[in-house]
Amino acid sequence: MTSYYFEHQKIYLSVDCIIFGFEANKLKVLIGKRQMDPGRGEWSLYGGFVRNDEGIDEAAKRTLYELTGIRNVFMSQVSAFGNVDRDPGERVVSIAYYALINVADYSAKQQKDHGVEWVNIDEIPEMFSDHKEMVQKARKLLQRKIKHEPVGFQLLPHLFTLTQLQRLYEAVNGEELDKRNFRKRVKEMDFIEKTDLIDKLTSKRGAVLYRFNKKMYEADLNFKL
Repeated sequence: MTSYYFEHQKIYLSVDCIIFGFEANKLKVLIGKRQMDPGRGEWSLYGGFVRNDEGIDEAAKRTLYELTGIRNVFMSQVSAFGNVDRDPGERVVSIAYYALINVADYSAKQQKDHGVEWVNIDEIPEMFSDHKEMVQKARKLLQRKIKHEPVGFQLLPHLFTLTQLQRLYEAVNGEELDKRNFRKRVKEMDFIEKTDLIDKLTSKRGAVLYRFNKKMYEADLNFKL
């Protein structure tokens, strides 16, 4: 193979995954202690280098699957992070992605095997390099997207109450919402459907259960695993 650009400096390209989950009315992020130098032992996102035979989206899909083993996950690109001194090891540019998974789908054994854990987004410790900045930027994107699109589909059970849905929106946005105004907004969201089922486990009175319209959700996915 003919070689070109040999006179230019080589730069490493990586992907980092911000994995959001929702549990106990809290938005959570999956993080772990870094297992390599530099930064060994520091809190970090889960990521890896892009291989020569794959594109960046493929690398992100592979990285996420290696960590969770879960398919059909909503995933979207956040941004490129390329400050010259962001990685003390080498010159590395990272493409960050955020993904949404149901916490219940990711077992304690998987967490232990990969050395990661769920942390409340408002209690994230200091992290390696610019990983905390990645999380903050991903949350802002999620806040904008959840206002108009059914991205919460994978963070909630298949059937949910309006109270559960409101708690999710509050967790993502980091603020309490007026109950009456929120329910008025829900009625305007075509992708949220009312069912004939009643929740009698988490509600003493019995609350109506809702679900997302999967067809509209899937049409809006950036890509699937």
